[in-house]
Amino acid sequence: MDASLDFSVLKNQDTWKAFIIGIVLFCIIGFASLSLFGMSSSIYGVSDDIETVPDFIAPTMNRTGIDDSHPLDNGSLQLSNLRGNVVILDFMAVDCANCHYVQEHIETNLEYWRGLDGDYPVVVVSVATWYSLESFEQINETFGDSNSDKFMDWIVVNGGTETIILENGSRGDMAEYYSAQLIPLALVIDHEGYVIAKENTGLPLDRWKSFDNAVEKANEGDAEDLRFGIEKTDRSTYGVFIIGLFLGFLVYFSPCAFPVLPSYITYTLSLGMREEELRNNGKIVGSFPGPFAIGGYAALGQLTFFAVVGIIIFGLSEMFNLSGYLHKIAIAIAVLLIILGALMLLGWTSHLLSKVQKIIDNYQTNEDSDDVFTPRRNMYLWGIGYSAASVDCTAAAVFPFIGWLAVVGRTEFIFGLVGLMISVSFLMIAVTALVSFGRQAMIGYLRSSTGLIKAIGSWMMIFAGLGLYLYLTEPEMISMLVY
Repeated sequence: MDASLDFSVLKNQDTWKAFIIGIVLFCIIGFASLSLFGMSSSIYGVSDDIETVPDFIAPTMNRTGIDDSHPLDNGSLQLSNLRGNVVILDFMAVDCANCHYVQEHIETNLEYWRGLDGDYPVVVVSVATWYSLESFEQINETFGDSNSDKFMDWIVVNGGTETIILENGSRGDMAEYYSAQLIPLALVIDHEGYVIAKENTGLPLDRWKSFDNAVEKANEGDAEDLRFGIEKTDRSTYGVFIIGLFLGFLVYFSPCAFPVLPSYITYTLSLGMREEELRNNGKIVGSFPGPFAIGGYAALGQLTFFAVVGIIIFGLSEMFNLSGYLHKIAIAIAVLLIILGALMLLGWTSHLLSKVQKIIDNYQTNEDSDDVFTPRRNMYLWGIGYSAASVDCTAAAVFPFIGWLAVVGRTEFIFGLVGLMISVSFLMIAVTALVSFGRQAMIGYLRSSTGLIKAIGSWMMIFAGLGLYLYLTEPEMISMLVY
């Protein structure tokens, strides 16, 4: 491998043509994935049976002048005591990047909401939802400390498995009764206890318009026509299987994944377009995998990542707590994507990163520098990378769901996981196959545009890394760019 970077590619017209095409593709694919996520999440956990929300009593951080601004019982808040107010109920977690976008929206609008002159004051209550993974001490340190950059100047409570108050006097799990397996989840509850708005992302495509309008209408007491029900999560075998299928879809198109999805699709599009040339050069041995096989290897990589992280969280939870590290892992993946994209664009070589490059070359082959090109292994690694890059949003849905299944029962646990794995695998295979079939239809053009396609793939990987990094670290900038 040549030890120098080839900066001459930056003078090539095709490189900058690829840059423009990459931006367009990135925006189109990213917008499409966010649209699919928005449409799907809007119907999750919603019921046509319009009933008041389940009452709960949960411990607050008991901060003077903040949590005790409304009546508490030994430091705990009962939701029904807030009747007569408009309540914004925000289900969140420390290690949920998308949740912090919801927090930013609340911070931006809090004083305005508090200043509304309608008959029903607005109260915000954030609920720590990863109570099986994140301790209340972590919640307090992150959101309760005024020196923290994530400080919440409103009521914060900790959810739990026995916080819901049932009619017969027994208790229930908060995530189950509010269908809060997928966070963030922000609800607007009117003064009589009915839900009138719901949002499952921190960057809704309507720029929070419907949510904010619901708050204002509820403040005026004019939101009865917006009411809908919240459906309790079904504990039956069939119910958890369907939930698993649904969550798999949301995970695949989640906001954390959308920066990576365009890069993945572009790589898939370029994979195999030089099959004939590589075979003539002796760099492919045996048959080249078909579209479904390629998708299957990518899906297997994705499932491998889920399995490893699941084992760490639930199998080694006593020795190692992954909560708190997921965000850092996602940032590291984002940086790695930028580096890999730049290396691809400049010829896959670097003095500074030679050691890193050797490690990469040991696992992922490149058709220009390796004796044998291994598309199966490459797609398997892409599947792992796709899941790792979107781990913040993936964790927000998958890990609480798995934790809840562990409590529900062994049979339900198995069926829920099967549903999740089927959904994620099907989508990975389907998207890969569709893109691959499209490649076959354009094979003549692709073969004549090898340099352009590879440059587009490189730029898309860089965009994926930059987009993911900014999404995870600069919510204010992303909000400004989006809105």
